[in-house]
Amino acid sequence: MDNPLQHHTKNFFDSIPSKQAFWLGFITAILSLGTVGFILLGGCILGGDCSINKVTVADKALAENIQVNAVDPTPGAGVIPDPTPTGVPVVTDDDHIRGNKDAKITIIVYSDIQCPYCARFHPTMQQVMTDYSDSVRWVYRHFPLSFHPEALPSANAAECASEQGKFWEYLDILVENQGSLGKDYYAQVAADLKLNTTQWQDCFDSSKYQDKIEAQAQAGSAAGVSGTPGSFVIDEDGNAIPIKGALPYDSVKAAIDSVLK
Repeated sequence: MDNPLQHHTKNFFDSIPSKQAFWLGFITAILSLGTVGFILLGGCILGGDCSINKVTVADKALAENIQVNAVDPTPGAGVIPDPTPTGVPVVTDDDHIRGNKDAKITIIVYSDIQCPYCARFHPTMQQVMTDYSDSVRWVYRHFPLSFHPEALPSANAAECASEQGKFWEYLDILVENQGSLGKDYYAQVAADLKLNTTQWQDCFDSSKYQDKIEAQAQAGSAAGVSGTPGSFVIDEDGNAIPIKGALPYDSVKAAIDSVLK
C-alpha cells in the first residue's frame, strides 16, 4: 500500500539543497542518540544499579589488569623472559607447600579462592605438580580481592583447615565449588574432611588468620601483583619469571623448562 507520509517526507528532503539536507540529517541523528543516552542514564540512576559499569570498572582495574593477558595475549607474550631478582618474600615454614619441599624450582601463586580466573589456573598447577613432582614445589599465598565477598572468609576457612593438616584438600574443594562458597558450606567441607569441627569452627568464627592473609596480600602487592592469579617461577638463586594471569599449561611449562635448562 502506498504511504502518503513517505511521499511527504521524500518531497521535503528533495526540496532543500543537498548540503543543508546532510547537516539536517546529521544533527537529527546526534539529537536521537543523545535522547537514547539520556533515557538509559536516567534508568540506571533511578534503578540504583549500574551493574555493567560496576563490574567493568572493578574487574578491569583490579583483576583483568593481569588476567586479560591470559585470555588474549599481546604480540610477543609467548617469549619467556630471563629470570630476574624479585621482591617476593622467601618461602618459610609458615607457607603452604605442595610437592617436593627441596625442589629446584618454586612456583609461588598469589590467589583468590573466589576468583574465576584462579579457578581456571588451579588445574594447570595441579598438572604441573603431576608432571614436575620432583623438580617443582607449589607455594600458595592469599590475595583476596575486595570485590569478592567470600574471598577473605574462604581464605580464613582454608587456614583453619590447615591447623589439622588439610589445607590443600580443603582448598581444592573450595576452588572446584566456587558457586557454593559461604559460611555453611565451609563448615560442611570441614565435616566432610573429618576435621575436628569444634576446633575448626572456633578458628573460623574468630577470623584467626585474617592478619596473616592480609599480610600475604600486601607482600604480593609490593612484589608487583595487581590481580589474580599472580605467580612467580623462581630458580634456586631467587631469580623469578612472572606469570601474569591464568596462562595455559603450555605457557607455564615453557617458563619452567627455561629455568631448568
